[in-house]
Amino acid sequence: MSTIDRLLTVDEAAAVLGTKPRFPRRLIAERRIRFVKLGGRHVRIPESALREFIASGTVDPIRVNWAGGRVVA
Repeated sequence: MSTIDRLLTVDEAAAVLGTKPRFPRRLIAERRIRFVKLGGRHVRIPESALREFIASGTVDPIRVNWAGGRVVA
């Protein structure tokens, strides 16, 4: 049985991201995030799309060998 993603409004997506609604709207306009069009001007962002967007921008820390001053990945 498949589960349906919760669809977030632009305002809800902005709250999750900690931004103003203008940012998720720009992501939608630039097609940088998946979204669902509900007819007319109504759009929703699936929670999974928001998780994918956040994961794609996550940068893993690097380890630095301070004794030798070189980066160890």
